[in-house]
Amino acid sequence: MSQPPFQPPHQPPQPPEPPQVGPYPANPYAQPVQPVQPPQQQVPGFGPPAAAAPQQPPMQAGPPPAPGQPPMYGAPQPFPPQPAYPMQPGQPFQAVPFGQQRPAASGNPVGAVMLGLLVSVVVSLLYSGLIMATYKDQSDSTVSVLYFAHALLNGAVVGVLVGKVGQASNGARVGGAVVAALGAFFGYANALPYIVANSSSVQSLRDLLESDPFFPAKAWWHGSSRDGGVDWLHLLGLLVAAAAAWGIAHLMGNKHRPA
Repeated sequence: MSQPPFQPPHQPPQPPEPPQVGPYPANPYAQPVQPVQPPQQQVPGFGPPAAAAPQQPPMQAGPPPAPGQPPMYGAPQPFPPQPAYPMQPGQPFQAVPFGQQRPAASGNPVGAVMLGLLVSVVVSLLYSGLIMATYKDQSDSTVSVLYFAHALLNGAVVGVLVGKVGQASNGARVGGAVVAALGAFFGYANALPYIVANSSSVQSLRDLLESDPFFPAKAWWHGSSRDGGVDWLHLLGLLVAAAAAWGIAHLMGNKHRPA
């Protein structure tokens, strides 16, 4: 007797599975990202060679436009010729008329002061020699007259030289005035040591200079004052020398100033 074929037992039906929803079901962008495939490179030696990109031919300038026509687009445009810069006529050379000299320079102030100093020293030495030769026969009035005459002469000589060499320089005039005043002072003071040495002895002069080196200046300061005060005539002599030097230098400088 034959047996029926084997049949598996009937399984009960299973409920359908709910669809899987992401954490944000309302967001349409919450989709799985597809991986980007890298471009496939062609292995050398396999397959047909890749076609090269077509190259564009270089642009060529068109033919030049005909006379009277506007230039074509893309063609080089010639620059219009620029007018030449007009030449300016030069100033003609003007010759100096005969007998008329060009204006001279403004002088040499330093040289003027140095020359004035040299001449002032010479005049002061001459005045000192005159005092040493005649001091025994001089009275107080004679000493004052000779002092003022020397101050005026020293200032006049210095002023002439400073005015000619320094011309219109104010610095030279001021320097000449100072030099003339110093010449008047040293001309008187330099004669005093000789008078002391001649009246007493050289040893007395040496002792006096060791005890008081500035005794010539003090003797000039006191002068003929009996009470040891200031001899204002000597100070006035310095002012006379400086004024004479400055005034004469001013006159000589204006005389030699170019027109």
